[in-house]
Amino acid sequence: MSAVAAPAAVVIPSPRPSGSPVGGAIDVLPGLFVPEASQWLSASEGRVALEGYSWMQAVHWVAGSGLYKPRRHRSHGPRSFGPTTVRVAQELAQLFPCRPGIEYLVRRTGLSERSVEYHLGMLREAGLLAYVVRGTRVRGESAQASEFARMIPLEFDAALGIRTVLRDEAAPAYTRSMTGIAEAGRELMAKLARKASRKVRKPRSKASAKASAKGARKGAEQAVVTAVSGEVRCTPMQVGTSGLSTAGTTSFPPESKLASGEAKSPTPKKSKAKAGGRKLNRVGRRYQLARELTQELDWLRGCSVPRIAWVARNVADAGWTATDVRGWLHLRGETGRVHRGSGLLAVLLAGAETVLDTPAKRADAIEQWHGAQELARRHRIQQVRARSERFEGDWDAPTSQAVRRQVNEVFTAVFHPQPQPVAPEEEAMPDVSGVEGLEAAELAQARAEARERLMVGDTSLITVAVDAMGRESAEQLYGADLVHRALQLASGARSSLMTYGRR
Repeated sequence: MSAVAAPAAVVIPSPRPSGSPVGGAIDVLPGLFVPEASQWLSASEGRVALEGYSWMQAVHWVAGSGLYKPRRHRSHGPRSFGPTTVRVAQELAQLFPCRPGIEYLVRRTGLSERSVEYHLGMLREAGLLAYVVRGTRVRGESAQASEFARMIPLEFDAALGIRTVLRDEAAPAYTRSMTGIAEAGRELMAKLARKASRKVRKPRSKASAKASAKGARKGAEQAVVTAVSGEVRCTPMQVGTSGLSTAGTTSFPPESKLASGEAKSPTPKKSKAKAGGRKLNRVGRRYQLARELTQELDWLRGCSVPRIAWVARNVADAGWTATDVRGWLHLRGETGRVHRGSGLLAVLLAGAETVLDTPAKRADAIEQWHGAQELARRHRIQQVRARSERFEGDWDAPTSQAVRRQVNEVFTAVFHPQPQPVAPEEEAMPDVSGVEGLEAAELAQARAEARERLMVGDTSLITVAVDAMGRESAEQLYGADLVHRALQLASGARSSLMTYGRR
């Protein structure tokens, strides 16, 4: 028996031998209803569910027992504890801690705010929820959601013959734990376990909703007979030899049977269809493609996803992906200035599904797009590298385009001279009659020395000769080409726009 005494309204028959037939006058469980003052955890007569799975068993029992009827206590709201209330309970079973907001449940279930409030109130009145902290709504401040404790009603334990014990006498009564279950309640517990492992879905149409409501009412009537019958409603509290059963699971088979495949694991397994995710229909594929395009294309940022889905409906129906669209846009040619992204996309995608009508053609377009991207990337790298090598140092390039043009001309003229038709070694010796006392070997040595200095930017040897002897004599000594290049370099060195000889 439970360590916490049941209230006077719940009458449990005295134990009888297991071989005696079920008959005679027996007491019946009353209707479920918890008044508002007792909907707090500290005032609750039930026990806290340790996890959501066992709590969903109690929820399905209440839905099928028919003990709770909302219209007995109010004149408005839902008429019965049906599939919609179970759907709301499924969302609550997944929350740890159970602190749902009204907006969250509206978004998850698709119900209205008033409907969510109705079903939460029904779960509290049925003894399945209890307030831990009640939410607040203060003007000017953000609303605080209520926190609930998932409870298993005392009537559930009494109907299935579940034995509970309070292991710590100083602990509250709602912390009692389950120690066993009567033999007559095991079959119903297994049925509730199968229901708790399945998900209740939202009906697709009004006709299906009416059919499911009729089925729920029919199942509720049948469940009333099953759950509150003479065998289950007032189950004798027999003392069993096994105390390993819990409210959330059934007895586990031996591990040897699990390994050989003779028994199935009690843990519910996910189907392979659900593991791969929901398959999108035609409209879903359109919206998926539109969402990807608005994220990948800069000129589609901020555009309406439904509008883009309508624009790209033909290519989406043809099985195109966002990468296929990018490859096609590369073939058509993109623009850098866009006034209306959806309109431009409609023009560019016109007839695309008829041109690239095979996956091979789309793959070729994607390959061309990737190749163009790689070439553009390499070109940018070369530009950056050339710019850094050209203007590296302590000199900043001028901002004026005209000045930059002049600087480029000077650099081209200085560092890229025009090739001479005659090699320096075979250059014809000019008439040196004006230079006295110099032989041909000495003249060649002087020119070689001047050329070596000119290569490192030193023009002093030639400029001194020009100033001292004149340009004609200097050209006879060093050659017209060397004198011209030296004077050119010297004039550039006096400009503030040119620096050489330093890195």
